Amino acid sequence: MYSFTAPFVNPTGSPIRELFKYLGEPGMISFAGGYPAADLFDVEGLQCATERAWSAPTKCLQYGPTDGVPELKEEIVALMRRRGAACSSAELVVTTGSQQSFDLLLRVLVAPGDTVLTEQPAYPATVQALLLQQADVVTVPVDAHGIDTDRLAALLNSGTVRAPKLLYTVPTFANPTGATLTLARRLALLELAVKHRFVIVEDEPYAELRFCGEAVPSLLALSEQVPTSRNWLVYFGSLSKVIAPGLRVGWTVAPIEIARRCTVAKQTVDLCSSPFTQAIAAAYLAQGSLDSHLPRIVAAYRDKCETLCDEMDRILDGAIEFHRPQGGMFVWGRCKTGSSSTLLTQAIAQKVLFVPGRAFYADDADDSTMRMSFTAPTTADIKEGVQRLSTAMERSFS
Repeated sequence: MYSFTAPFVNPTGSPIRELFKYLGEPGMISFAGGYPAADLFDVEGLQCATERAWSAPTKCLQYGPTDGVPELKEEIVALMRRRGAACSSAELVVTTGSQQSFDLLLRVLVAPGDTVLTEQPAYPATVQALLLQQADVVTVPVDAHGIDTDRLAALLNSGTVRAPKLLYTVPTFANPTGATLTLARRLALLELAVKHRFVIVEDEPYAELRFCGEAVPSLLALSEQVPTSRNWLVYFGSLSKVIAPGLRVGWTVAPIEIARRCTVAKQTVDLCSSPFTQAIAAAYLAQGSLDSHLPRIVAAYRDKCETLCDEMDRILDGAIEFHRPQGGMFVWGRCKTGSSSTLLTQAIAQKVLFVPGRAFYADDADDSTMRMSFTAPTTADIKEGVQRLSTAMERSFS
């Protein structure tokens, strides 16, 4: 009946959001969505910031600059400086979440048929966006230390793929694996981008959620050590995981020529991100609430991650292999006895949710893998959830 464009003739939605229909079932315990813990939202700090923003009501209720209100851009520049990655206001575009950052970048740089590299497994919305853009998606494997730069170098030198436009990575506490790219691999990745002239997309929503181990500088911070690599790097930041996703505040740091074009692209998408929520975010950062509240979040996530990993060790007795992350929101596991998709059916019956790993693969999916998020449930629910998962495994694979 309708003549849809090619990408939307038979589109597929997010496999994670398909699970949300089960969240409303009474007694369901969810390790599925990567949701921050709602009870850790700094409600008082955000209320104070909202009151400060509302002190100029006509300003925050009016349209704002497409690239972001100056007060928020100033605070983000200061935040990036504290993270060791200096940037200018001209390099910065405020977006409605970092997912919009990626959408704008694809509009600016990727034409149908262009080759785009992505780590695998990867964040599903990334793969979904690339397929809707009609990019040729080529995957690079990851291990416990992030994207395999030796395999990437071999791929780029093999002549089997066309010159890539982009490479997408979440180098710190990756979604879904929780892995962190080592310092040596970060430097190698920057050198490969310079040599092969592709743009690295560094998506960094989780880096502030480190609860053990030593911090590794962002690619943006390290770009000073690799000549001209800053020209081949775009950084995405977000307040969703450290303040509140409902603010929908993200940002892009990019070379000025890319940033300017992303701003033009944004004009056709939403004119500007909400000046009201930008004003709230700016006030929240200005009053120092993020720095004072973040340790509470990190401490809680440390306890929850340890609880999940300890209970899996104790109750599942090695039936699921997993890597303990040093931060972030996710534990990546592998069922030793069968398919995680099969396990999910029984898990839902036992009132516990997780995401089967095949959701995170663009090709050659490993159906034994699974992602579990420890941030939203309470520690008591985590313990009960692992017990329910054990029952589901017994009924699935015995």
